[in-house]
Amino acid sequence: MAASTAESEDRNRRLTDLLHATAQGRQAAFQELYRLVSPQLFAVLLRILKRRDLAEEALQDALLSVWRNAASYTAEKGAPMTWLLSICRYRALDSLRRRRREVSLGPILDQAEDGQDALSGLAGETAETNFLSKAEERALEDCMQRLNDGQRRSIRLAYVDGCTHEEIAASLKSPVGTVKSWVRRGLESLKRCLEAA
Repeated sequence: MAASTAESEDRNRRLTDLLHATAQGRQAAFQELYRLVSPQLFAVLLRILKRRDLAEEALQDALLSVWRNAASYTAEKGAPMTWLLSICRYRALDSLRRRRREVSLGPILDQAEDGQDALSGLAGETAETNFLSKAEERALEDCMQRLNDGQRRSIRLAYVDGCTHEEIAASLKSPVGTVKSWVRRGLESLKRCLEAA
């Protein structure tokens, strides 16, 4: 476990250094950053957008944004990969909104009776993209277990399936305000839980 944590810290330091060098306009640093993160980012985009062409376009847009805005990254915004993933998620959601008629989200709720659908979706995402260590994945699973069912499902739909608040509300048959509250409070609980882990 200690080795996994050390590897994760080393990767975070390396990505942070590359982002800082990219902010200074160093193309070699940006190329190395691209090489290290594009497979994981592309996997997340493909999972959200469900189409390779849209995922490729969103990845290009996201990385162009990283090139232009690398100077805005600070550790307060989270781990480097978290920041990069948030840029990609924004691009993916923007793409979905622009191409709503073209993109089929497919079934967005698993039919697990015990409410484990949200947890298994997030765990599958981390395993698929390898951007969390095994220790971090276990901590995330443990913290997800502590959320209520509405929070788990809302977070999965928002951050794994890329659904908007309105789509989540329709899927869960709940008011949009309730969904926004579930997502906000669920993320706050996850943050507190992960910081304590």
